[in-house]
Amino acid sequence: MLEGTLDATDGWDELVRTALLRIIGMLALAILATASVTACSKEDQPTDELMVTDNPVAATPATSPAPAVTPAGAVVSAPAASSVVVDPRSRLIAVAAAAPPAVLLYRLDDLAAPAVSVPLAGPAESLTLVREGGPVLASVSSSKQLISVRLPDGAATTVTLPAAPVAATPVGAATLVALREHKSVAVVEGDKVVRVISGGLFSSDVPFAMGDRGAVLDRVRNAIFEVDLKQGTIGAGLRAGEGSTNGVLDRFGRVLTTDTRGGALLAFSFDPLLMRQRYPVPGAPYGIAYDAKRDLAWVTLTARNEVVGFHVAGDEPRERYRLPTVGQPNSVAVDQESGRVIVASASGGGVQVMQP
Repeated sequence: MLEGTLDATDGWDELVRTALLRIIGMLALAILATASVTACSKEDQPTDELMVTDNPVAATPATSPAPAVTPAGAVVSAPAASSVVVDPRSRLIAVAAAAPPAVLLYRLDDLAAPAVSVPLAGPAESLTLVREGGPVLASVSSSKQLISVRLPDGAATTVTLPAAPVAATPVGAATLVALREHKSVAVVEGDKVVRVISGGLFSSDVPFAMGDRGAVLDRVRNAIFEVDLKQGTIGAGLRAGEGSTNGVLDRFGRVLTTDTRGGALLAFSFDPLLMRQRYPVPGAPYGIAYDAKRDLAWVTLTARNEVVGFHVAGDEPRERYRLPTVGQPNSVAVDQESGRVIVASASGGGVQVMQP
């Protein structure tokens, strides 16, 4: 009797053991299937090796402290400005004023003279000197207009674009215009848009032109992309530090950019597209201008209210000048004749002219 009972119990235990093994096996298969699906999903997701975050945000200028040192040189009263350029032939400084929106023309050699005001339909995000003697191009994003301001009289003509322009640069007889929100660049000839080039951009912010080649800085994707003007395509891209914001071309065919978030001055060559230099520049570098006669890159540090002149013809940048500026020095220009440096305040601190 006792023996029979033990045999029955052993049979019951075997049934339980078998059932448990089946359940465990099913759970294992389910886990493996889930892991496989997850792995496949991750593999199927597009990756972007140019970016370091899934939620990219464009870098912006640091908010300047109140100036603690008297700005170098002379300062002329002016409203808050977003951009400044200087023409060595007409000896005029062009300033993009925000309120009321206008391009203000100051005499470089007579700062006390009243400025000539060229009214705009909205604030200009940037100014570009097309060539010595002008004109100056004002990119007015709110009205989707590119305004050409003739020098020295300030007569203006308008080109309407399919999207909001933020910056422009000459390329041969045409103009390359960055359309930020449209994620594209437009090619303008005369008063007509002849081509709009897009593909792969998250934002189109600063265009560059080298002969018949083009490039554009994408602040959101934080990269510089080649632009094939003949084929009408966006080409290869290269990461631009941790958060680049502005750039200029030097006489060696390089693009010099300010890595505002990463605190550095970067140099890129083309054909092939490569980063050639990365030089630490603490203080949130933002505005940049290039003196081709002296090989000086002038960089504003908005976190410090300073402008620094770097000699860039050697193996790496070398600091030559460091000068105190007006508050919020977001933009800078340089007179190619005299070497004088002009800084415009984005907080209404005026326009500053310095002789290094």
